[in-house]
Amino acid sequence: MSNKTPSIKLGKLRRADPFFEREQAKYPNPLPSREYILQMLVEGGVPLEFERICGQLAVLPDEYEAFRRRLGAMAREGELMQNRGGAWLIPDKADLIRGRVEGHPDGFGFLVPDEGGADLFLSPKEMEKVLHGDRTIARVIGMDRRGRPEGKIVEVLERANQRVVGRVFSEHGVWFVVAENRRISQDILLAPAPKGSKLPKAKTGQVVMVEIIEQPSKHAQPIGRIVEVLGNYADPGMEIEIALRKHELPFGFSKEALAEARKLPEVVKKSDWKGREDITGLPLVTIDSETARDFDDAVYCERQGKNYRLVVAIADVSHYVQAGGALDTDAEEHGNSVYFPRRVIPMLPEKLSNELCSLKPTVERLCMVCDMTILASGEIREYRFYPAVMFSHARLTYTEVAAALYLRDQVTRMQLKTLLPHLEHLDALYRVLAKARKQRGAIDFETLETQMLFDGNGKIERIEAYERNEAHRVIEECMLAANVCASDFLQKNQHAALYRVHQGPTPERLLKLRDFLAGFGLQLGGGDEPHAKDYAQLLEKLQDRPDKQLLQTVMLRSLRQAVYSPDNVGHFGLAYEAYTHFTSPIRRYPDLLVHRAIKAVLMKGKYLPGDNTEGWEKIGMHCSMTERRADEATRDVEAWLKCYYMQDRIGEMFAGSISSVVPFGIFVALDDIFVEGLVHVSELGADYFHYDEAGHVMVGERSGKRFRLADRVRVQVLRADLETNKIDFKLIDALPVVAKSVAKGELESGKKTVKKGKHRE
Repeated sequence: MSNKTPSIKLGKLRRADPFFEREQAKYPNPLPSREYILQMLVEGGVPLEFERICGQLAVLPDEYEAFRRRLGAMAREGELMQNRGGAWLIPDKADLIRGRVEGHPDGFGFLVPDEGGADLFLSPKEMEKVLHGDRTIARVIGMDRRGRPEGKIVEVLERANQRVVGRVFSEHGVWFVVAENRRISQDILLAPAPKGSKLPKAKTGQVVMVEIIEQPSKHAQPIGRIVEVLGNYADPGMEIEIALRKHELPFGFSKEALAEARKLPEVVKKSDWKGREDITGLPLVTIDSETARDFDDAVYCERQGKNYRLVVAIADVSHYVQAGGALDTDAEEHGNSVYFPRRVIPMLPEKLSNELCSLKPTVERLCMVCDMTILASGEIREYRFYPAVMFSHARLTYTEVAAALYLRDQVTRMQLKTLLPHLEHLDALYRVLAKARKQRGAIDFETLETQMLFDGNGKIERIEAYERNEAHRVIEECMLAANVCASDFLQKNQHAALYRVHQGPTPERLLKLRDFLAGFGLQLGGGDEPHAKDYAQLLEKLQDRPDKQLLQTVMLRSLRQAVYSPDNVGHFGLAYEAYTHFTSPIRRYPDLLVHRAIKAVLMKGKYLPGDNTEGWEKIGMHCSMTERRADEATRDVEAWLKCYYMQDRIGEMFAGSISSVVPFGIFVALDDIFVEGLVHVSELGADYFHYDEAGHVMVGERSGKRFRLADRVRVQVLRADLETNKIDFKLIDALPVVAKSVAKGELESGKKTVKKGKHRE
């Protein structure tokens, strides 16, 4: 076959490829497409040897090597596999299932199928071949003793663990690492260091990063070598170092990104004013917490007759972080900033996040503005987006704004004298927007936020409730308004975007919720497709009930998690038909993408993240993952800190509320100190207790004792195990439920929800 005229010499067989033109456009000598290969194997109905496949697809000898690589790539992605005789087949045709392994601390695991369906149980013997996170192909070999389909691993497609964080131990002269991720239940044997090597050495009990040099197999444990010694387990800040590596959080920046950042100016250059509106005279202010350093939003409000003008200015990160550059690549990898207790892992280098892009007071800053006219009814009549140069007139905190507006503190009011009229307009607008929010039917679950206070050694001194005041809600409503305008702007201009979508309950969850509510004589409206307003109306009815916390918690758990997606299905919880994130580009990558899309529309162009339209979907999945990853890492850190904190309180007794009911016991959230622990089923009393998932209750078979979500109990602290981050309680007795008034933003008992970041959804 001539390389110069492949389209002429390929013949009818190759031209029959439905994707021939696509392959020809990509490659000078196109091979049969993946789809054509799969189509041929499906039509053939039997596994085929390499030579027969080549014959049927007119693959010539000088193409064999490239064609083998294509088949190998398809095998790595689970599209094809070879049987013992070397013939190629489609896994689905052999009743084989592709999926991801999820390990369990007790040694067994599950294969979660890529295509959905029931998970396959993997016995401890099968799990010896793999580690948590690996992608494999397995086949069903029967049912386990619980009636679950049981699988046998046929082939490992992809190894997920190249480096693992854990602790070093030695037994009988054998050194090994126990992974901090308890889903990796296999010990990693340490290979002897080569003579003369400069590999770090660790002492038993220390935390290390180990590189796996031999993955587990049917006949051998994983083997690794130490590449980094992090220190001793109880060192200050070690819990964060472990979480960063355990969850594979990027916590630094590439040399290229740092070099890009160094080239950026220290201040706004005059050349950057071109094409921007000058709003430096507008008395914009930032309102944040006392500890905030990345100020990415500023606000201003004025009355216009009966209406309001609201200006929300957001740091113009996209001016400095160019698409495709090193800073952009690192920001995408991070996905978001991560807020640990006492430490922040920023999405962007500090020169940007805390300096050049931070809307610090009394300095010029580039911004993207959403300039809105809002009617007295709360409806946004019109809005305009434009790039601008701003000048923050003050860096205010929620505490001082609340003191000035709501506590009427005269000293604070005098300090803010020149800004007070604008702040009072902001408050008046907030009342209007809050009323519209209620009429819209947005769900407003009451939650308690907590904060940890630390001593000089970096350990928890105490945990206390952090009450959100009205000033928080003022900014929250302003940000919601700007985000809604951003989604509307992109929709009207038919530009693809990354929406923040939140779907209502699944049919299964809805059925369980309705059955549960029926037991209390309550009903959720909306039929098979309830709206947020139906939830909101039911929540209104619960306000004076002593079991309000129980009912609210079950309602909250019926909803799905919000994600990022180019497919706009609306935001159920906020009762918006379309919603995007626009207001925090310093700390959220989706916001940065939305800024680029808005700018593209203003410039009469189009913006695509990636090479094609599928880039939006791919980046949406990635950003949803990085958000979950950050949440899991912060939960790990908080659990470790609380565990350490409770070591000094072994034997003490506390009152609390049941925060969760599970098959193996009840979790109890303690009052006042906001720590959660487990009362194992064996500690509930001399009885056989049965778990009722639908009723969120544990019931004693003989005694009839019931332990239900939100019930009040008294417990004693038995142990706080730093190895597993688990706190165990012993049940002392049940407490009577006492109704008490609940302030806005508080819960009746110790159930907690800690919100990260500046503004809540």
